[in-house]
Amino acid sequence: MSLITGAPIVSGLAVGRAVLLVRRGRALRAPVAPAHVDSELRRLEGARERTREQLTAIRARLAAGPGADLARMFDAQLLMLDDPLLVGRAVAIVTGERVNAEWAIQRACDEVGELFAGIDDEYLRERGGDVADLVGRLRMNLQGTSRGWHELLAHGDGPFVVVADDPPPSVAAQLDWSVVSGLAIDAGSRTSHTAILARSLGIPTIVGLRTATSMVTPGRLVALDGSTGELFVGPTDAELVALRRREAERTAAQPAERVPAVRRGATRDGVRVRLEANLDRFEDVAAARRAGAEGIGLFRSEFLLRGHGIPGLTGPASEAAQSAAYRRVVSAMAPAPVTIRTFDIDAAQADALSDAQPEPDVDRHRPLGVRGIRLGLARPEILHTQFRAILRAASAGTVRILLPFVTTVQEVRAAKASLDRARASLRQEGVETPWVPLGAMIEVPAAALTADLLAAEADFLALGTNDLAQYLLAADRTDEGVAGLLEPVQPALLRVLRWLPRLARQHQCPLSICGEMASDPVVLALLVGFGVREVSMTPSALPAAWQMLEGADTRELSCAARLALKQATLAPVEHYLRGLVTTRSS
Repeated sequence: MSLITGAPIVSGLAVGRAVLLVRRGRALRAPVAPAHVDSELRRLEGARERTREQLTAIRARLAAGPGADLARMFDAQLLMLDDPLLVGRAVAIVTGERVNAEWAIQRACDEVGELFAGIDDEYLRERGGDVADLVGRLRMNLQGTSRGWHELLAHGDGPFVVVADDPPPSVAAQLDWSVVSGLAIDAGSRTSHTAILARSLGIPTIVGLRTATSMVTPGRLVALDGSTGELFVGPTDAELVALRRREAERTAAQPAERVPAVRRGATRDGVRVRLEANLDRFEDVAAARRAGAEGIGLFRSEFLLRGHGIPGLTGPASEAAQSAAYRRVVSAMAPAPVTIRTFDIDAAQADALSDAQPEPDVDRHRPLGVRGIRLGLARPEILHTQFRAILRAASAGTVRILLPFVTTVQEVRAAKASLDRARASLRQEGVETPWVPLGAMIEVPAAALTADLLAAEADFLALGTNDLAQYLLAADRTDEGVAGLLEPVQPALLRVLRWLPRLARQHQCPLSICGEMASDPVVLALLVGFGVREVSMTPSALPAAWQMLEGADTRELSCAARLALKQATLAPVEHYLRGLVTTRSS
């Protein structure tokens, strides 16, 4: 047995066969049972024949027109389809390693690419691009016949533990959790999107493993301890017995989870703190209500673009489709408020939406540039449609609108004007809509430094700790190499967290914290000590938050917060707070 260690995210023991999910090229590496190898080979052959037909048609069209000279390049790709180094090699990988066709064709492409890269002749080296182009077409055609996650995993010997490099939330959300018992992830930190997803799902999870996808083979038995951050590869029966005994003892030693019967969110000394939930999908509303969420503090609307919450969506999210999706969430939470964040997408994702692609990649890491409200103002038709859809849904309950990636007051003013135009256009159609507050998200240093100006213009402010931390500390939360800078809260961020609640009170502007940092009861205790009185987090973190508040005294937390501001590192204060929270909550 070998051991790989990472950062624990969700406690619990998960045992199962490994399924590898490597984000490079969106290739899933999964074991295929012997009885299904032939069907996998038929899928591969079908993709090859569809590719041949497409390339032949492209070549014929070029040969008949002014691009006759270019037609010859497709002759090479047609020859490659029958080359044993490519599809032939993929067949051998499927047969010999019993893995899915998508992974096999990607592996074959990588091997051929290495051969071309080592050739001295520049012309021949460039032919590696032809191989990549051909493989992209093959994989596209495989997707046309690909099975869903449920079917693919059903063909293996479950239960499974997914071992991934950096899975996007929407891909992981499509997993069949009746057969997947745990997540082991190479990348990530406590505030990464993968960690947020894991806490929402509530399944045993480890992040920051770094090398798991290169050390674990598909189908290998693994055991994941989400309490210690340990991934055991190839455990023996005796070792599994010991791990299960340890987990049983740990579970028996934990106090029963207590959630206040009347969820007032008040501390021992009577200070009221409002706890809400962060959601991506309508399906999570029930979990939020069960956990006692007093509203939805952040509804990430861009995930609707992948069809989540919009049944039958096959193109751009129309106003009617969006409005129906928002109304479902708002109605289900009524009378509690729902804060809908406008699409936090960038230009490339907007282009995919405009091209009527059914699933623009809303999960990939968005760079700095034209994204969030900048994109909404640059593509006013997208923002106008979304504003109209939200206004239509607002009559079903209580709604607020939140603008992402705000940098300047001018952006808020322009968005307010756009919202007014959307309301006026509905009124002209005979549709009356209620007043909907418009807020600004504080997630870039420029917004934090001008929060007083934003507070004078916006109806409310929401502090996104995840993005603010990474931009303030120049530490990408998807880069495990700098994950330590984001765990725990750093002095620079502490000073911003202390300053903003004071500023918001001075300007009588409501302020909430909607970053997942507050999912940690210790960090939540620090935020309450700083004066934060409204927080939202993943639904699965709410019970622990209620429990912490029930036993907390804000006078003690304020003292700890003042002490934290004087420290070069948070470690001493975190140790003190963790002891305080544990003692008061038990």
